[in-house]
This record gives sequence, structure tokens and C-alpha cells, in this order.
Amino acid sequence: MSASDFTTTIKVDQSPQEVFNAVTNVRGWWSEEIDGNTAKLNDEFEYHYEDVHRCKVKLIEVIPNQKIVWLIEKNYFKFTEDKTEWTNTKPTFEISEKDGKTELRFTHFGLVPEYECFDICRDAWTTYIQKSLKNLITTGTGNPNGKDKPQTENEKKLSAK
Repeated sequence: MSASDFTTTIKVDQSPQEVFNAVTNVRGWWSEEIDGNTAKLNDEFEYHYEDVHRCKVKLIEVIPNQKIVWLIEKNYFKFTEDKTEWTNTKPTFEISEKDGKTELRFTHFGLVPEYECFDICRDAWTTYIQKSLKNLITTGTGNPNGKDKPQTENEKKLSAK
């Protein structure tokens, strides 16, 4: 991991298994606009948000209750000069027990400040992990985006363009 890869961490009272189950329920915290499977090794899914962002994701490492690694196989951003900025990056979810709590460390390996999308993507991931995924873990209900329902302020701004 380079110091510049985006990382955010949450701690919850729920078990590693509950955290793992929530992470793999991608429709429950990221987007209702997911096509494909999101829980097992080699599963593939496609994400899209309007005509603003699309990506194809493959699960390349899955260790139940410990770690999930996605590979962004294809990516399209409407709002960046390089439309493929996320391609070949690896969003990674690491689950561990610390001080009687379960810690989820999310690192998007390859999402670095040099990327044009960095600020927008950092803000979006922070919202999805710190709020939506945490809510799904702790209350059973996340805040995914859905049809015509942007989750983050940046998505609202991008949709308006």
C-alpha cells in the first residue's frame, strides 16, 4: 500500500461475519444498480450510476470474515479526461478484531491523489463506507444509490451537469 492510496476505517460492535455479510451485500450499501453476483471468489458484477459512472468488478480474493478484494476490470467516468481512471485498481476490504470491536479497513489501491477523480471518489467512498455500509452493518439498512437517487453530494452535482 502506498501512503497515497485512499483508505478509511470504521469500527463496529458487530461480528466479523456480520461485517463480511454486509460488505458482500453491495446492493445494500453502494447501489441498487448492480448486475451480477457480489459475494464469492470470481463473482463479477457491473455497477452503473446514470451515464456518469460505470464499472465492471471481479472478486479476486475472498477470505470469509477477513478480506475481500475487488478488481476493477473496466471503468468509465463521464466527468474525467481519462474515462478509465479506475481500471485495474483494487478496492479492498480488510476485517479484523481490535479492542473488542470489529474493524473494517477499506483501501482503494490505485485511487491516488494524482487521479482527476480523486477528490470526488474520496468523498463518495467516505460516504459509502462511513455512513451507508456502517448503517447496513449496525442497523440492517444502508443508504445505497438507486434509480434517480444519488447518494452523495458529488453524485448530485455530477448528475446536474
